[in-house]
Amino acid sequence: MRCVVFGSSGGIGKALVETLRARDDVAVVYAGSRGGSGGRAKLAPFPFDLREEASIAAAADLAGGDGPLDLVIVATGLLQNKPLVTPEKSWSALDAEAMAMAFSVNAIGPALIAKHFMPLLNKEAPSRFAFLSARVGSLGDNRLGGWHSYRASKAALNMLVRNFAIELRRINPSAIAVALHPGTVDTPLSEPFQANVPADRLFDPARAAQQLIDVLLGLSPVQSGGFFAWDGSAIEW
Repeated sequence: MRCVVFGSSGGIGKALVETLRARDDVAVVYAGSRGGSGGRAKLAPFPFDLREEASIAAAADLAGGDGPLDLVIVATGLLQNKPLVTPEKSWSALDAEAMAMAFSVNAIGPALIAKHFMPLLNKEAPSRFAFLSARVGSLGDNRLGGWHSYRASKAALNMLVRNFAIELRRINPSAIAVALHPGTVDTPLSEPFQANVPADRLFDPARAAQQLIDVLLGLSPVQSGGFFAWDGSAIEW
């Protein structure tokens, strides 16, 4: 397999890269981060910026130059970036600039990755495109409210994934596009919010990566456009 991971410097992204590199059926992993450095066996790093489409287009030229892609995972995301972006507890905390940043990173950037990378998916063999989402982006599962910008931007991502899957089915019927929820992973992103997470539901990045890859590789084309948790269960949109 020829694979691409966006967000390879993050906790989950880095673990995804290493888990894929360890597989015998993986020939190369193109690993995208802001720095884009650190080449090793079967690893081809590249720089990109989610908010700069030209960098995403350049990455597509690099990764697609040697042939079609079998697996693409967008493992980027923004929950907070103090002092501007923090999970809002009330509508009174909403800020236009913070909301714009959340949507830029959580929805617009991944959409631009899809624009440039979905045409590169293998049409001769099953291929897969996954976006890391979050259960809090589910409309049907929302019982607590709050976290307005994060929830709304992930819900927007989920809608985009469904749209992409419908379009992809027309041009590449054996390909799959899905949203994945990794659960709560022990990374800097989730660290401030781990207090009430049961120990057996706080995953280290390596375990989370393996779970996500197992789910993704176990899906069939009829499940394209779905939203799946780390254990393979479907999540209500």
